[in-house]
Amino acid sequence: MKKKSMLLLLVTAATMLVLAACGKKDETQDEKANADEKTYKVGILQYVEHPSLNEATKGFKAALKESGLKVEYDEQNAQGDPANNTTAANNLVGAGNDLIFANATPSAQAVQTATADIPVLFTSVTDAVGAELIQSMEKPGANVTGTVDTHPEAIPNTVKFIANELKAKKIGMVYNAGEQNSRAQVDIVKKEAKKYGVEVVEASANTSADVKQATESLVSKVDAYYIITDNTVVSALDSVLDVATDKKIPVMVGELDSVKRGGFGAYGFSYYDIGYEAGQMAVQILKEGKKPADIPAAYPANLKFEVNKETADKLGITINKEWNAEEVK
Repeated sequence: MKKKSMLLLLVTAATMLVLAACGKKDETQDEKANADEKTYKVGILQYVEHPSLNEATKGFKAALKESGLKVEYDEQNAQGDPANNTTAANNLVGAGNDLIFANATPSAQAVQTATADIPVLFTSVTDAVGAELIQSMEKPGANVTGTVDTHPEAIPNTVKFIANELKAKKIGMVYNAGEQNSRAQVDIVKKEAKKYGVEVVEASANTSADVKQATESLVSKVDAYYIITDNTVVSALDSVLDVATDKKIPVMVGELDSVKRGGFGAYGFSYYDIGYEAGQMAVQILKEGKKPADIPAAYPANLKFEVNKETADKLGITINKEWNAEEVK
């Protein structure tokens, strides 16, 4: 009788364990189903309107769409105005978004200042450590991570090309001195230029309206222009190109999108790609529960050289096959 009671007890216990396991499994499946069905609120703050940043935002959205997540976007554009930028960042935080995508250094800094809790993904940032957005590329720390828009070889290759192939002795740089992203790049250009005995001549433009005048101030002083990934200047790139082309001065640029707009050439990458990669990071956070601190920040994966054939013809420059350049029109 005791044996039967013991056997019954063991069977009952085993049954309860199986049921508990099934219940836990069902609960996990229900949680996953609920996560998949949830509509996430994602804020987007883009600092200014220009092709490269626009492509980065498209890439970000594409990654989220491909993940199958349901997303409701709250999009803000600061139009290059610092005050608008701060206000928009605070509004996105106050709206209770599940995650915020900050496109360009000033926007990333504004959002970071506005929240220490909401996950923040950045892109189109040149020096994320110098901008104090993250502690390091490998270990971002806190609630911020993302993708930078500078390849370690891009600026050195560009300066070398300007010096050796364009034979320039003086490089004109128009940029917004108020952008940390830009100051960091100018410092690198100066360091690289010294290797070739080339002088860097600078002019600052605080707003897009100042770009043409700043460019004109350098016309008689430089042999080539180098327009880095400065949001203020790139948003008014046509002003630079009009002045430079009229004087037959080549303009090297920092983005492939700017080559398509008429820049002579660039060592660059796709902004869509770095936006897409930031979007994949967002999926890891929203869908898999990862934290920004655990996702290393990333550099652009691919670097290529493009030259605008039409611009080269206008300047009377023959494209050398040894440049291994992809020609665009």
